[in-house]
Amino acid sequence: MPAKLSVNLNAIAMLRNRRDLPWPSLIGLGRLALAAGAHGLTVHPRPDERHTRHSDLPAIRALIDDEFPKAEFNIEGYPSEDFLALVEKHQPEQVTLVPDDPAQATSDHGWNFAAEAAFLTPIVKRLKKAGIRVSLFSDPDPSGMNAARDTGADRIELYTGPYGSYHSDSEKAANELERLGKTADAALAAGLQVNAGHDLVVSNLPALAKRIPALAEVSIGHGLTADALEYGMAGTVKRFLKACGW
Repeated sequence: MPAKLSVNLNAIAMLRNRRDLPWPSLIGLGRLALAAGAHGLTVHPRPDERHTRHSDLPAIRALIDDEFPKAEFNIEGYPSEDFLALVEKHQPEQVTLVPDDPAQATSDHGWNFAAEAAFLTPIVKRLKKAGIRVSLFSDPDPSGMNAARDTGADRIELYTGPYGSYHSDSEKAANELERLGKTADAALAAGLQVNAGHDLVVSNLPALAKRIPALAEVSIGHGLTADALEYGMAGTVKRFLKACGW
């Protein structure tokens, strides 16, 4: 089965937050994405609420529950106590834990699983006890996959930022793709499922999907939102689904 597509709403929220106005509508565009075939919605509610706000989460949860019950809600973030309480309140189907500093513009590296095992393991256990699937943000490093598994996590999410940044250098992109592929191979061998996200676009998704045929999910925000300015949200979702292999 091709990788499922989760639409990250952060870029839409950031555009909305430039003005004290209710548009663009996070819920309206999320509805369009799901109606066009997206499999879920992703948000990263940072402590400063510079894009997705905490007040957005109940409405997103209700949109999925009331109108798209087969879709999934994925919440990303650094596992502070405030973040964990937010997650437990809104009960997403999946939580993606990232090692972000609150001041970072965007996620740009994965966990050091061996060094952070004592920190991550009880958090993963807490979230899984709440019935939530746990994914851990990961650099393309095959050697860390057994340590990732030992935290109790269900999945890793491959950080694909460098792969996306080599859009004009096919040789570097191919080398980075192979690093991602080898990490996915190691994760799957360790019993983990594999997600991916960051700077993925229609042009680089097919090669990723071909190299990692067991890819479970891609979470895409910036590139998808940029395309939506040209093709509309529904048309863009269909383009990204096709690039994933649907």
